Amino acid sequence: MPPQWNSSGLLGGPERRKSVKGDRRRKERVATDRRRGAHRRRMRTAVLAAAMSSAPLARPMVALLPSPKLTNPKVDVWTEFKVVPANEAYEGIIQEAATAYDMDPNLIRAVMQAESAFHPYALSQAGAEGLMQLMPELSDEMGVGDAFDPRENIMGGVKYLKRLLDYHDGNLDLALASYNAGPGNVERYGGVPPFRETKNYVKTIKQLLAAAKKHSADAD
Repeated sequence: MPPQWNSSGLLGGPERRKSVKGDRRRKERVATDRRRGAHRRRMRTAVLAAAMSSAPLARPMVALLPSPKLTNPKVDVWTEFKVVPANEAYEGIIQEAATAYDMDPNLIRAVMQAESAFHPYALSQAGAEGLMQLMPELSDEMGVGDAFDPRENIMGGVKYLKRLLDYHDGNLDLALASYNAGPGNVERYGGVPPFRETKNYVKTIKQLLAAAKKHSADAD
């Protein structure tokens, strides 16, 4: 059906409704992007404040921020943050992801440590983003809307890691190599690729896993 125009030269009927709906969606996207941008700026401010802290036992540190929906932009940002040790900051999300995807939380924690050292705004030269270092294309595939949002990043990264583990029938070395170098390279070389970075990556994470298991056994 051709566009319907009224005497004022404006769209009418179904086309008018489509136009209004499209405008509304665009405005919602703009509002969402602005909210996420404000969320990132507040977190970056707190991360910098944490990094400059003189408390020797608190490093490395990150800042936790409540949901943007609960954040009042008129309130002083310093009152909205809680600074905690980096390796403890995302424990709740790690446990949630471990339960959702039937994964070892120690593995999730080890991958985060190797990928970003628990820095929520880590950005690699290749463009990988956030705690689990997700490339933008992978973020889209995993349904991650904001790779710098800790929960979205962790859930997306664990979802992908679980996919790789299932694909390689639980073979941890191949799953980790695929996470680091890409599944294509693992297929091409028929195993862990002969890349120094990838070999060190697999070795590092397995060492972190062994240390976590030893710590757990000692605690028991």
